[in-house]
Amino acid sequence: MTHTHTHGATHAGNDLAEGPGHLGDGRASDPAVAVTTDGLPAWLDPVAAAARSVRPQQLSRFLPPESGAGRQSAVLVLFGEGERGPELLLMERSGTLRSHAGQPSFPGGALDPEDGDQATTGPLRAALREAEEETGLDPRGVQLFGVLPRLYIPVSSFVVTPVLGWWRAPSPVGVVDPAETARVFTVPVADLTDPANRATAIHPSGHSGPAFLVESALVWGFTAGVIDRIVHYAGWERPWDRARQVPLDWRA
Repeated sequence: MTHTHTHGATHAGNDLAEGPGHLGDGRASDPAVAVTTDGLPAWLDPVAAAARSVRPQQLSRFLPPESGAGRQSAVLVLFGEGERGPELLLMERSGTLRSHAGQPSFPGGALDPEDGDQATTGPLRAALREAEEETGLDPRGVQLFGVLPRLYIPVSSFVVTPVLGWWRAPSPVGVVDPAETARVFTVPVADLTDPANRATAIHPSGHSGPAFLVESALVWGFTAGVIDRIVHYAGWERPWDRARQVPLDWRA
C-alpha cells in the first residue's frame, strides 16, 4: 500500500504521558524511545489527549493482578496516513499459533530482558522491536506519542502496555515469518468508525465485546477493545447498532 505523509501542526512539549500505568514525567533517557507529541498531525491531538487522561478502568474491566503476576508485554498501536486518510496498522496471527491463532491484532509481544525496565522504557522498546520482527517495520520512522495504562488478557495472562505511535516516515511492511503472521494490513480509521462495520462479538463462554468487520477480517477481543476505547475517547465514535451480534467459534 502506498502511504502519504501529511505535515501537521507542531505542538510544544516533550512530556511523557502521566497517570496510572504511565511513565512519569520528563523525557525518556533513551532518545530512540522518547515519547513526544511534537509535530503530530492535528487529527491525532484527541488521541494524545486521551492517552494523558484516561484511567485503566475506562479502558477495560480486565486489569493486571495486584500481585504483579502476569507476563509483561506491549503492543504498538500505530497510526499512519494512507490513501484514504488516517489508518491503523494490524496483522493477522498465524492459524497454527498456540494462543490467539488467526486473530487480527496489533504488532507486539512479551518484553525481553534487553528491552529494559518494564516500568519505564521497556514496553516502548518491546513494542517497536516486536513490530519490526513481525511486520518488517522500520522503527526509525515511528514517533511514539503516548502510552495507555496496562491492561490484562486473562486467557493468556499477558499484562499488556499499549504504546501509541505516529508513522511519521512510512516504510514497507509485510509478513516476516509465516509461522507467526498470516498477513499485515492497514485499516482506514473511517472504516473502523463506520457503523456498518461494527458489531458485538459473542463468545460461546458468554463473554461479549466490540468487534469490527474490516479488510475481510473480524477484529475482536483485546485489539477490538482498545480500538473501541480509542475511537470513543478521541471523539470519533459514531452511533452504531450494539444489538448486531457476531457469534465466535468455540475455538476462538
